[in-house]
Amino acid sequence: MDELELLKKDWQKGADNFPQVSREDIYKMTHAKSSSIVKWIFYIGLLEFAFWFIVSIGLKSLGFGDEIKKLESSTVFIVFAVISYFVLLYFLYKFYINYKNISATDSARRLMKNILKTRKTVKAYVIFNLAFLVIATFYGVYFALQNDETSKSMIDAAAANGEIFKFYASIIALTLLLLACAIAVLLLFYWLIYGLLLKQLNSNYKELKKLEI
Repeated sequence: MDELELLKKDWQKGADNFPQVSREDIYKMTHAKSSSIVKWIFYIGLLEFAFWFIVSIGLKSLGFGDEIKKLESSTVFIVFAVISYFVLLYFLYKFYINYKNISATDSARRLMKNILKTRKTVKAYVIFNLAFLVIATFYGVYFALQNDETSKSMIDAAAANGEIFKFYASIIALTLLLLACAIAVLLLFYWLIYGLLLKQLNSNYKELKKLEI
């Protein structure tokens, strides 16, 4: 049990054998805890950004360099890449601003508003990442089918055997299966990291509402 929870219990009991804790003391502890949580959200966002950058470099070093170069030469990919980097940097900026705002907050009501803003920012960040994953995956599969020589040979063979519909159906089914697995892994990651942090922020928000009553 952390120090804030101990203070809350003492304040709620109000018995003579416990030291009396003021609303201001509990607010200070809630403020410090909220600031720490939002700071960790910012740090984790930075680590996630760095992780995917390292993964892209790793794929090139593992023998996928030629395929990635072809993909990177695509105009659509360039547009996707520019948009994704700008949006991700925007979210990192928002995480940092949320942290600074909460750190500088001097009232319970303003702290509550900043907590709500942080929650909305994190949820929007998660939704963007999942949506971008879906779009990028389908475009990557389409690009591979159009430009990869092995894929072209498989398409020609399927067409010659009259199984072109079956071929595309199997590609779509496999893509959806792999995409579902990837989304499940990401959702688990986001729940374990951002979800638990947001749960603590939500708890702080509820405590602040009680102080405001």
